[in-house]
Amino acid sequence: MTRSHEAMANAFIPGKVMLPPETEQLIARRDRLLGPAYRLMYDEPLHFVRGEGAWLIDAAGRRYLDAYNNVTSLGHCHPTVVAAIAEQAATLATNTRYLQEGILNLAERLLATMPQGLDRMMLTCTGSEANDLAFRIANSATGGSGVIVTETAYHGITDAVAQFSPSLGVAVDLGAHVEIIPAPCALTEGEGGFGIAIEAAIARLRRRGIRPAMLIVDTMFTSDGVWPGPTGFLAPAAAAIRQAGGVFVADEVQPGFARTGEAFWGFQRHGVVPDIVTMGKPMGNGYPVAGLAIGADLVEDFGRNARYFNTFGGNSVSCAAAQAVLQVIEDEGLQENADRMGARLVSGLAALSQRHALLSAPRGAGLMIGVEIRRDGGPDRMAAAAIVNGLRREGVLISSCGKDQNVLKIRPPLIIGSAEVDQFIETLDRVLEGLQ
Repeated sequence: MTRSHEAMANAFIPGKVMLPPETEQLIARRDRLLGPAYRLMYDEPLHFVRGEGAWLIDAAGRRYLDAYNNVTSLGHCHPTVVAAIAEQAATLATNTRYLQEGILNLAERLLATMPQGLDRMMLTCTGSEANDLAFRIANSATGGSGVIVTETAYHGITDAVAQFSPSLGVAVDLGAHVEIIPAPCALTEGEGGFGIAIEAAIARLRRRGIRPAMLIVDTMFTSDGVWPGPTGFLAPAAAAIRQAGGVFVADEVQPGFARTGEAFWGFQRHGVVPDIVTMGKPMGNGYPVAGLAIGADLVEDFGRNARYFNTFGGNSVSCAAAQAVLQVIEDEGLQENADRMGARLVSGLAALSQRHALLSAPRGAGLMIGVEIRRDGGPDRMAAAAIVNGLRREGVLISSCGKDQNVLKIRPPLIIGSAEVDQFIETLDRVLEGLQ
């Protein structure tokens, strides 16, 4: 299989299925106005008009359980976040070139969740921008340009970051300064194996005359198929890149903000302190706000030589949204809920795996779960696609990931309850029965 989102098991392929005339018309209008670079999900694209909690509602009023969209991690249209955005937008919406308390309050609150040594914040609009900025800082601090990533990683869409996002596909070339390593599956995660893979990648960079700048990983390896453990295997990897003069960047865009249940940030599960932590997506529950946490020495070295400014990064409305997200996570006990509901999901999925041969044992932490679909001992991408689209027809939304696109990617909002978890398990059971 090629490295490409074009080959995603759950992508819409024109002409594959018959669609209602109104859907065809909407797709044609979209193509005419937006061009071919945009993609739609599922065999039968969905037209949503409203969101509420863990649910998305289509134009006909049908409700879909959203077990995929981690952008709105508190659920769609959370009233506390909506109110914070509206109130701030009606009061003041300006940028970081003026003094304002909102950005300082947010920085203090976010840094309080970080380990000692990560004591500065820089804000952006998107996770892509945060990872782009992390690369600039790593380059400045180390004098190197070499980047090490996993083979199906996704870190963003700016030109610099796309060059170390292999999952974007063969049409988006990896940079000559980029080395890829396998995801931390059973072949590499034990006995320091992941750290050994980093050392080998560093050696390959040096043979080409490239100085290592950074190792960047999504600490749940989501696009690689969700690889949560064993906990601790990231420590030798971080040690290896630092010994080579580079920095360790934890991309927390997907694992962060309490999603793993047992920790607020994914890297905390491994007992390692990154040099830079990037964040995005769930930070504003759908409102564009992102950023990075970094140590004072790194950012001061960068700041002496370069000025950083982002017109909308850290604006007062974004900061209000992000502060509301942090408040809701605390007030509603959502980290604890992610732990409880994740355990309920894993238990239900494990029971299904005993009854359905296609389903492997689930893996994950909190509400970030992957389940491999395998047949005759090998990955079954087509069966995974059938399950994803079968669930969509039954009113449940998930996606797929992994090198072979055979891993069901399950990441419902942090507010999900037991009734919705049980509905998910029952619906998946029904879809699997239909594939027998």
